[in-house]
Amino acid sequence: MSTVKVIEVHESVFSSNDKTAALLREKLSEQKVFMLNVMSSPGSGKTTLLSKAINMLKDEYKIGVMDVDIESSLDAQKVADATGVPSIQIHNGGLCHIDAEMTEKAIEEFEKVLKDDAKSNSIADFDILFLENIGNLVCPAEFDTGAHRSMMILSVPEGDDKPLKYPLMFSVCDLVVISKTDTMKFFDFNEKRAIENIKRLNPKADILFVSAKTGEGMNEFCEWIRANSTNPRNICKCE
Repeated sequence: MSTVKVIEVHESVFSSNDKTAALLREKLSEQKVFMLNVMSSPGSGKTTLLSKAINMLKDEYKIGVMDVDIESSLDAQKVADATGVPSIQIHNGGLCHIDAEMTEKAIEEFEKVLKDDAKSNSIADFDILFLENIGNLVCPAEFDTGAHRSMMILSVPEGDDKPLKYPLMFSVCDLVVISKTDTMKFFDFNEKRAIENIKRLNPKADILFVSAKTGEGMNEFCEWIRANSTNPRNICKCE
């Protein structure tokens, strides 16, 4: 009988990424740049929601946006056209996620673009940096990007049982935005049940009901961003 060697791995396979994320978060904190990682499934309304919020905040904060997709530059262009803030598209090579090292490289490239366009000298000139993650409810939840806070968007058409099907995503988020509330009357979406399902997985998560179309909840969403971006150093999580 062949002998099989057993290898015990005591260090997380994500350890290297976590260390890179911590260093990136610390660097951004020192520069007083607040980065928010925005996750959701495709079609939840990430780009529309962010564009609406950016237009409400851009007179108070200098904002940059990084959009992640497998192909095309559609989302980055939409944000740039709708808001006028600097925006770049990140192609992640067909992967279902973006990790801290990829985020760090994207920020370096963003700085080159800003300098070439004479819009800024550094990412440090931003107050808020939005990372619009790739549309996926599994992989992005597994990787720390170096962001200070993570949020995810659950659109009403997706159903109130989504937290039960994708528990990790809802467990790692600081904020859950339930979007497209203007469609509530067309779908069997139970608000109370959705809140219960989310809180069962993540008691500390903030939950907001928002419609970018009607404006419902947008003031509360912007206030959440203001409150969390006030002092990134206080939420650095650096070791």
